[in-house]
Amino acid sequence: MTVLPIEKGVDNKILRAVSEPVKKIDKKLFKLLDDMRDTMFAAKGVGLAAPQVGVNIRAVICTFNYDTVNETVVDMINPAISSLSEEMVKDEEGCLSVPGKFDFVKRHKSLIVRFTDRKGREQALKVSGYNAKVVQHEIDHINGILFVDKAEPKVNVEE
Repeated sequence: MTVLPIEKGVDNKILRAVSEPVKKIDKKLFKLLDDMRDTMFAAKGVGLAAPQVGVNIRAVICTFNYDTVNETVVDMINPAISSLSEEMVKDEEGCLSVPGKFDFVKRHKSLIVRFTDRKGREQALKVSGYNAKVVQHEIDHINGILFVDKAEPKVNVEE
């Protein structure tokens, strides 16, 4: 088990770069994905993108059905969202790369994500709710976007 250091900070150049597509699926990539999984679990996260561990490639891992009997972690190589619902939902988000900060973000309620799996097969998944939020958050990372960029403006309410 290898737990990697997590890149942190809203001005971090690695986190702000658009990641390169994965060109080769090999043992080196599998090791990175396995280390990302170990890192995510150690940090008690539900998703992790390669830039968060200092590697600017288009690879993410997402935990689906978090904290249920159907929980599963999916490795996604070169993920891309191919369809988004018009319906939006607002929910609180945090990020392992921006520790201690939580804000409300509007995300699409459901989507279809296409990606390559570890065996080089093209896959498509339709996800909704919390699972859709995780996918959008992680894909934002490989596009150099952090959740704070999409956070709802704070409203000051006088008491």
